Amino acid sequence: MFVKSIVSALALTLGMAGVATAQQAAAPTRIQQFQAWGAYSYKSGASTVCYVLSVPTAKQPASVDHGDNFFIVSQRPGQNISYEPQAMMGYTVKENSKINVVIDNKTFVMFTKDKAGWVENAAQEPALVAAMKTGHSMTVNAVSRKGTGTSYSYSLSGISAALKQIESCK
Repeated sequence: MFVKSIVSALALTLGMAGVATAQQAAAPTRIQQFQAWGAYSYKSGASTVCYVLSVPTAKQPASVDHGDNFFIVSQRPGQNISYEPQAMMGYTVKENSKINVVIDNKTFVMFTKDKAGWVENAAQEPALVAAMKTGHSMTVNAVSRKGTGTSYSYSLSGISAALKQIESCK
């Protein structure tokens, strides 16, 4: 089940990264698991993409089908992208809505497109990653296309070690 979810996440990541076809990228390789966070890499053309990924520990409301949800921080040296956080939802989010990432009562706002969200103000990306490294709890709140408010709890255990593992991604 977890491997299927990782393959789904890779396919969505490739789509969001603007890769023309999934054939240009090799399947992801799990580098190492660090508690709740896994470190992965894959080849995309001539460059390597590295990322850390986790799945929610709790989903609300319990009465709806959430699909596969992930939180990813990617490193794409070939594209000059370093530690880009991304929320990947298992459903299409409401158009023009925001995703709020709350870490220890500090909120980071993400803009949305289809099934994903990225930090609205790119200058806040390092602050979000730093908060993830030092934080105790992370909650991701979104609204589905149908108008359902959703909330996901993520463990931050292992995030620092996982990010350190992809630090030297080349």
